[in-house]
Formats: sequence, structure tokens, C-alpha cells
Amino acid sequence: MGRIFAFAAVGVAAILLGSTAYLKMSSGESEFEQCSVNKIAGGTSSIGGPFSLIDETGARVSDTDVLTKPSIIYFGYTFCPDVCPLDSARNAAAVDLLDEVGIETTPIFISIDPARDTPAVLAEYTDVMHDRMIGLTGTEEDVKAASRAYKTYYKKNEGDDEYYLVDHSTFTYLYLPEHGVVEYFNRDDTPEDMANRVACFVENS
Repeated sequence: MGRIFAFAAVGVAAILLGSTAYLKMSSGESEFEQCSVNKIAGGTSSIGGPFSLIDETGARVSDTDVLTKPSIIYFGYTFCPDVCPLDSARNAAAVDLLDEVGIETTPIFISIDPARDTPAVLAEYTDVMHDRMIGLTGTEEDVKAASRAYKTYYKKNEGDDEYYLVDHSTFTYLYLPEHGVVEYFNRDDTPEDMANRVACFVENS
């Protein structure tokens, strides 16, 4: 427990390489034009896709098993000293704000550190963050495939086999079952910003 929430003073660079090329402003019209702040270059179909991962119970699940409701998807890792817990707590707060207006969303945390993030470790982490948060892990290849589908970046730093950092992109995605990924959120978006935009997408879908 202490390991997850110590939030060590070691700094971690949230590197946005790779995914930045796919997530940029675009002037294209869409049915969600009034809701979107960050347009996805190439359209919504350019991000996301099938995945096969392991959930907190140790069961293998697919995207169709997990993404059954509007979902807020984040790629991170439980040993992350600062960025991931802050982003995950922000995402959880947005989910609670949406609950208050009758919009149920599922927060999803996909680990990019499968060597340390076992199902049991993820269950401990997500249970504290939000009671509906789903943690997903898998083999190295499972995680790489999911990361490629969502155009995210991560790279394990050299160091101790147990204590190492992972550089990674920090976008949060909004997924709607009938539409796929329709929006992404940056680190400076507040829970209120997120909740307002998610509500707009859901109400107009």
C-alpha cells in the first residue's frame, strides 16, 4: 500500500512523443463539433481498436467486454511517483461529477508496466482511486498492442530491476460505445472541464 502511495520525490518526465503527432487540433466538422476541444487528426477512427488484456481478477478480457459504457481511458502504471496518481485521481473526480448529473462512466486504467502491475497490484490501486475503476494488464505484447492502437508512448528507463521509472504519454481518452474514441484530455484539464465535455458528448450521442 505504502509503495503505491508514497509518491516518491523522484521526478518523471511525461513524454508526449509519438502520440502528439496523432492528437492535434483539426478543423473538421463532426456531430460533436460543439463538444470537442481537442480534435483528433485523421478522425475518431484513427485511435483505439481491439485489445486483449488481463483484468484485476486474472481473467482475459477484450475491448468489447470492458468498453460497454462511456469510458475514460488512461495508460499509466502504479509505481508512477506523481503523474499517474494525480491524473487517475482527477479522472475519478470527473466520474463522480458525472454521476451527480446522472451520467455513468467507467474509468479504465491500462498498465504500461506489466512486469510489476499484476492483477492484485492493480486491484489495490484502482480500489483506492475509484470503486468502478477497472485495471487492465497483460503480457508485454498485449500491452504493446493496446498502446499502439491508442497511439500512446511509453519507454522503461534503465535501472534497478525492481525500482525503475517508465516515461509515458499522459492523455486521457473518452470512448463512447457507438462511436469509439471521440475526445482526449490533457493534464491541465480539471475534473469540471472533463465532466462538462463528457456530458456534452454523451447527451449528443
